[in-house]
Amino acid sequence: MQDDQSRTSSPPTVGIFSRRKKTDVLGSGPPPHRPYSSGSYSSGTHVNASDAAAAAAQDDETLKSNRVASRSSSSRSSSANAHWPGPHRPPPAAAPAELLVPRHQPRAILLPLFLTVGLALIFLLFLPPWQLINSLDKGVLNSFVVFSGSSPPSSCLPSTTTITSYHTPLSTSSSTEESKPPPKMSNERTFIAIKPDGVQRGLVGPILSRFENRGYKLVAIKLMTPGKAHLEKHYSDLAGKPFFPGLIEYMNSGPICAMVWEGRDAVKTGRVLLGATNPLASAPGTIRGDFAIDVGRNVCHGSDSVENAEKEIALWFKPEELVSYKSAAFDWVYEKA
Repeated sequence: MQDDQSRTSSPPTVGIFSRRKKTDVLGSGPPPHRPYSSGSYSSGTHVNASDAAAAAAQDDETLKSNRVASRSSSSRSSSANAHWPGPHRPPPAAAPAELLVPRHQPRAILLPLFLTVGLALIFLLFLPPWQLINSLDKGVLNSFVVFSGSSPPSSCLPSTTTITSYHTPLSTSSSTEESKPPPKMSNERTFIAIKPDGVQRGLVGPILSRFENRGYKLVAIKLMTPGKAHLEKHYSDLAGKPFFPGLIEYMNSGPICAMVWEGRDAVKTGRVLLGATNPLASAPGTIRGDFAIDVGRNVCHGSDSVENAEKEIALWFKPEELVSYKSAAFDWVYEKA
């Protein structure tokens, strides 16, 4: 009987201390609320009033220590508040005075500095100062000439100009019209010859059609075998070349179709129609680009300048052999004569 009383009167100290110890280890706030009655625990186990008071006092001390720890560390306060049990949370800890001072004050100074440096770089890259100065100098000098009617002082003139350049009239339309080259006449003539390989291959007709389709007028044409002396005179500028004997022999190997074509810019355009001397370098659509492969068999010859064209025409044709007439297609080929 006495043992039963002592068993019922002794408090379950193990359960009380184990719960409090678990709460201290977690460090997440005060222990859970335990309601005390007059000398009894909520589970029905009887405890002494003194032990209960001691446990409550110890819980209060734990609560105070946890609050102090949470206020001293700002990093731990957020996590402690998040895991605080119960509906009531402690007020947030006040930030220390030194945390209220802005830490990034130099950024406010660096931003305008970076903007200034960037604008300076853009100015130097896209509008160099010396160009701006030159343009300003020219504007000042021109305004000085226009409004004062006299030449600017020599100290203000750039090194590459002279004083006389500022006395030129403002309108130069008449001078520019006089400086324009006169339009090329539509009666320029060029000498074209179809070599023996072109005649033997039956290319006289296709080559003639190239010039006729372009709009040039045929003035003279004849098929002839000129002879070695005539050919040596024609190619006198190539007499010192190592291929000269072979060229004369090749040109004298068969008949040659000699022609004279007339029209605007006939010499230059005739060379374009023939193509490059090397047929492999001639563009497709040209005579040599379409009908020839080897340099030694490049089908045709054309004058390379107006002076040479006149010499070659005089060598190959007599003046009475050149026919002057107006083509019926003249007005449809040329807008102005």
